[in-house]
Amino acid sequence: MSKRILVLYSGGTIGMDHTPAGLAPVPGLLPRLLERFRSEQMDFELIEYPQLIDSSAITLANWNRLIGDIACHYHAYDGFVIIHGTDTMAYTASVLAFALQGLAKPVVITGSQLPLVHARSDGWGNLADAFEAACQEGLHEVVLAFDRVLLRGCRARKVDAASFAGFASPNAAPLAHFGIHVQWQRALWRQVQGDFHAQPLDERVNILPLMLMPGAAAAGFGVLLQGEHHGAILMSYGNGNAPADAALLAGVASASARGLPVLNLTQVQKGSVEIGAYAASQPLAQAGALPGLDMTPEAALAKLTVLASMPLTAEQRRAYLQQDWVGEMTVPA
Repeated sequence: MSKRILVLYSGGTIGMDHTPAGLAPVPGLLPRLLERFRSEQMDFELIEYPQLIDSSAITLANWNRLIGDIACHYHAYDGFVIIHGTDTMAYTASVLAFALQGLAKPVVITGSQLPLVHARSDGWGNLADAFEAACQEGLHEVVLAFDRVLLRGCRARKVDAASFAGFASPNAAPLAHFGIHVQWQRALWRQVQGDFHAQPLDERVNILPLMLMPGAAAAGFGVLLQGEHHGAILMSYGNGNAPADAALLAGVASASARGLPVLNLTQVQKGSVEIGAYAASQPLAQAGALPGLDMTPEAALAKLTVLASMPLTAEQRRAYLQQDWVGEMTVPA
């Protein structure tokens, strides 16, 4: 039986062409190039967004457009492919993973490091893999197809801007490898949980990102945490360690007391926040910071944003932040 796929084209390098000003999106180019993928086994329709953007310009409004389009067409298609720029692809994959709740169909995000008009473009292979993944029975989550691997969307990170292997998921195994024969790691795929519901984002949500650095004024972060935000992400060292700076800890305690969650994430790509592994991890936890375990910064931003968009109490948000919701983190036994 032929699969019906909806393609949402938001922009990115893959559909660019050479212009007098340099590489730029060219409306109508990508839809023409994609015609080669039609077959008896798969047909698709394509929505090309009127404003094709460089993904570095992504906003919550752009994410709401994607969420709304998938929700509107959810029952009419067997799967979805989103064509997107690479700079913020992992952020979009994470947002969709949390916003598309109870997902029972594949949503596959892809793009390329070189445009399709380039003789050595990686886009053709990425698109072929994305379409194949979007046709898979039993794949019920948001995934990212790039350089012959399929990654869980809320675990993916952009790790390389100079090679075709642009993405990885340092703390989670790939869901498939695309070789001559595809190795589907079905045992790792998530099962459907509940009925489908798309959660739109409150575009007023403001999440504060903070990154500790030696010599930088951690006390200044304490002042920032006194401001009006909907949550904060604190990028600490190693297994969640931070200096016991009185102003920083007071800021964390103040934010937590006001119901604003502060997530403690590690700056290292591979590993997890482990409260108690070192004494230096204890003061943040005692001030009220929540351990983000091995969540990526992209997933943390997405999770905080979606939770802030839902009608929840502060206690409910804190509880959700410590639960593995869509496979975004590894919770210790």
